Amino acid sequence: MPGSSSVSDKAASVETVTDGMPHGLPRLLAVATITIGLSMSVLNNSMTNLALPYIAHDLGISASNSIWIVNASQIALMVTLLPVAALADIVGYRHVYRAGLALFCLASLGCTLSPSFGWLIAARTFQGLGGAAIMAVQPALVRAIYPRNMLGRGLGFNTTVVATSLAAGPSIGAALLTMWSWPYLFAVYIPLGIVSFFLGERYLPRTTHVHRPFDFLSAIMSGITFGLLIFAIDGVAHGHSKALIVGELAVVILLGALFIRRQTRLTDPMVPIDIFKRPIFALSISSGTCTFTAQGLAFVSLPFLFHTVMGRNPTETGILLTPWPLALACIAPIAGRLADRYHAGVLGAVGLTTMTTGLVLAALLPPEPSNIDIMWRLALCGAGFGIFASPNNRLMMNAVPRERSGSAGGIIASARTLGQTMGAALVALIFGLFDFSGGGAAPAAHAALWLSAAFAGGALLISSFRMNMQR
Repeated sequence: MPGSSSVSDKAASVETVTDGMPHGLPRLLAVATITIGLSMSVLNNSMTNLALPYIAHDLGISASNSIWIVNASQIALMVTLLPVAALADIVGYRHVYRAGLALFCLASLGCTLSPSFGWLIAARTFQGLGGAAIMAVQPALVRAIYPRNMLGRGLGFNTTVVATSLAAGPSIGAALLTMWSWPYLFAVYIPLGIVSFFLGERYLPRTTHVHRPFDFLSAIMSGITFGLLIFAIDGVAHGHSKALIVGELAVVILLGALFIRRQTRLTDPMVPIDIFKRPIFALSISSGTCTFTAQGLAFVSLPFLFHTVMGRNPTETGILLTPWPLALACIAPIAGRLADRYHAGVLGAVGLTTMTTGLVLAALLPPEPSNIDIMWRLALCGAGFGIFASPNNRLMMNAVPRERSGSAGGIIASARTLGQTMGAALVALIFGLFDFSGGGAAPAAHAALWLSAAFAGGALLISSFRMNMQR
């Protein structure tokens, strides 16, 4: 129905079915439930990346084709995040979360029993769909579990879980591959998902339902837009034809404009575009996207710098990368508590200044640095990211009405995924340009780090505009 979209409270359209925020042991078990799901969704790709050579060998596929084992899940997740988040507002966050867990477990069983490459790709696609349902409602569930004065603490813990899972993923994957074959990397999710599924039935809070129809046309439009955007970014990085890339981007721009126009004309849009008119939300989501792009650039380029340029072996490279997520995991809970007391604009400025400084110092590393020289710089980056992330997420969640928590969570997750995808694609593009010009890996890796520092500095500039806004 045409009209102006609104995210204001609509008493007539919301049915309250909330049992109340959990306290004490029930709250701890609710947190444990979403922690298990979040860990599964984050470990999913980091462990799979490590196993790609083994999977390619066993299934008799090329290394280039094996990349689709990761891409299938990532693309499925990206194109469904916003629709799933909107659906969660309608049917309830706990229902969508548990459905995502069930689908993720079934898909993991399919991956474990995969007899062929095509079967594995199909199962990985469904894993991405399940992961989208888990990740899209995470912020909304945290908001439902924690009272307002503890929201920063809850989101800080979530950030810690993500950082710890990222850091532990390669080590866990390596340990499992040492004992068993690659199918067991997928099998381990099944018992974890079952435990989280039944805990969720008992301890996840029942939240408000928004009475509006699900907009299938908007879901299709957003899915095609994001899917083509990822293909275009990947095409730029891997040298696809210019005509194809331009065509994909043209469709993205046209369909994206039509999607936004449709959302602004609907009384109950799938994505509340009008929340971007709130400067605090628009600035926060923009700085968050830039920060995740910076992190993606650094995470992909640093292993090349350490292994190819500096001659570190794979074990040493893994150890050198650990300070970033480890510092993030240690700082994020503290930053979350501070966010409940201090303005996110101030905390964001401190965090992004620290992160940008760490990246600049990493780009200025001497040709043969000691391990300590490398590690303290990356710890600085991780600490800065941790100081920024939790307060930024808290500010965004508090900037929208509670009945739009699912949609806001989907937007946040989409921005994070898009930033990471852009970061990885930019690294591939930079390395391709330097290979074409004969520059080699060393200048390419340093150029990627300088670009990472530029994105972090851009995030700092955007975030600084929030400092004069009300809490």
